Amino acid sequence: MSKVKKAWFCQECGYESTKWLGRCSSCGAWNSMIEEVLAKEPERPHQAGAFTGQKSQPIPLPEVTFSQEARISLNNEEVDRLLGGGLVEGSLVLLGGEPGIGKSTLSLQIPLHCPHLKTLYVSGEESARQIKLRANRLTSSEHAANHCYILCETLLENILQHAQELNPAIIVIDSIQTMYSQHLDSSPGSVSQIRECAARLLQYAKERNTPVILIGHITKEGSIAGPKVLEHIVDVVLQFEGDSKNSYRILRGIKNRFGSVAELAIFEMLQNGLRQVNNPSEILIPMHAESLSGIAVAAMVDGTRPFLIETQALVSTAAYGTPQRSATGFDARRLNMLLAVLEKRAGFKLSVKDVFLNMAGGLKVNDPAVDLAVTAAILSSNFDLPLAPRSCFAAEVGLSGEIRPVAHIDRRIAEAQKLGFEAIYISKFSGKTDASLSKKIKVIPLADMGGLCKAISGRA
Repeated sequence: MSKVKKAWFCQECGYESTKWLGRCSSCGAWNSMIEEVLAKEPERPHQAGAFTGQKSQPIPLPEVTFSQEARISLNNEEVDRLLGGGLVEGSLVLLGGEPGIGKSTLSLQIPLHCPHLKTLYVSGEESARQIKLRANRLTSSEHAANHCYILCETLLENILQHAQELNPAIIVIDSIQTMYSQHLDSSPGSVSQIRECAARLLQYAKERNTPVILIGHITKEGSIAGPKVLEHIVDVVLQFEGDSKNSYRILRGIKNRFGSVAELAIFEMLQNGLRQVNNPSEILIPMHAESLSGIAVAAMVDGTRPFLIETQALVSTAAYGTPQRSATGFDARRLNMLLAVLEKRAGFKLSVKDVFLNMAGGLKVNDPAVDLAVTAAILSSNFDLPLAPRSCFAAEVGLSGEIRPVAHIDRRIAEAQKLGFEAIYISKFSGKTDASLSKKIKVIPLADMGGLCKAISGRA
């Protein structure tokens, strides 16, 4: 009998050490080392070669044959576009997100919307009855679920055996943190178990040319739980974002070996599941009848997709002595920077006032082009003066008070014009814009904070 081997693993990054460390030498996390017992694994055929068990041979690069990757359509335009045209055969996809955000709902909608694809749905967290209740809520047709097979199992070896017998077109694992292999003595969810299970599923996906979708938990910091190697070995990493108390969700591509990561998909959580939002601008622009102060519309671009979002600001006298700074869906540090620019370059005394900022729809934005809309909303609330109706903003604000240009300005103008906006404020240094767009919407260039103040006060 071989001697039992023990090791210490960091639960944050997966760093392995032979002894306990108070602070991880790799990521610097404190008190994150957990001891795990590693059993000696039996020799497996796949260890001799690559996936097929045969010894691989080096091939000159010019002799490598190239063909377009075969893709599987999921009958979901948003997800297909995010993946680059569909799910690639033999790929390993990791879907992460907060609890209750809609990961299991989306993964179950995939087989229900693709009745022509035989799907094996493996659940380690829910019973078959719970999954059936969700399926009844998502679809009213019993025929849509005829090719969806439910397996409530956590032992990896049993899952792979059923997959080989069933030979499905797609496998969904919910979730990877609940799976474990009998070759290891550590508990499910540990670093070694997640790493081993992911590697075995990757081997199966490449050998059988079957795509596998893994659902992953996230930590309180927002990163996917488990070792970082989990995100390295998968082909695609998708992240669900949004507030679980709000109805809108963003599915963002973090990594994609078969397409671009400059894409996102927006969904709305309804009673019967996730609904695709083909035009997010229509739900993110103002929904009030009369003009109100402190509201500005930003023409932003996330990835390659332009859409308009409503920015709401409230400036009031500090009632408790120390002014408050609160931002929802926007970087609080960037808000403090914009407030400092307004005070230093424009002369507004905002240091003695409370400032609250909110992005409509519960979305998180990081496009610098939102700076001008945030600044305009703050000034509008400070003066209690509504902005010009049907106008939007798209520019970055610099530390010197200058208004800087942003990329894809023609796309932003076209999106604003398509939604019926009459004017858009951009940087004076944006260069030439499409002349055909300028005829349908008024493009107002601004150079600095002074020009913005004149535009808001109606003297532009």
